[in-house]
Amino acid sequence: MKTDLDFGKKDLFGPVVFRSDFNSFESINATQAWSLFFTGSQEDKALGFNPELGRFFNNLLIAIATAGTLWAIFSSLS
Repeated sequence: MKTDLDFGKKDLFGPVVFRSDFNSFESINATQAWSLFFTGSQEDKALGFNPELGRFFNNLLIAIATAGTLWAIFSSLS
């Protein structure tokens, strides 16, 4: 049996952001950024390639921050 896996590479099990083919100062989209966040920088394609998912998580984060800010303001007024 022949395998095409090369386990001798130092980049194989390391975080994606430190791999030589990833860290070329290329821009990434929001979905890749959230994928890196959720996987602890292990995989940038775990959430797929749909840009709408990245926008959803960005908007969700903004909504949570806004709701928390409004809650803190209105709870301190009473």
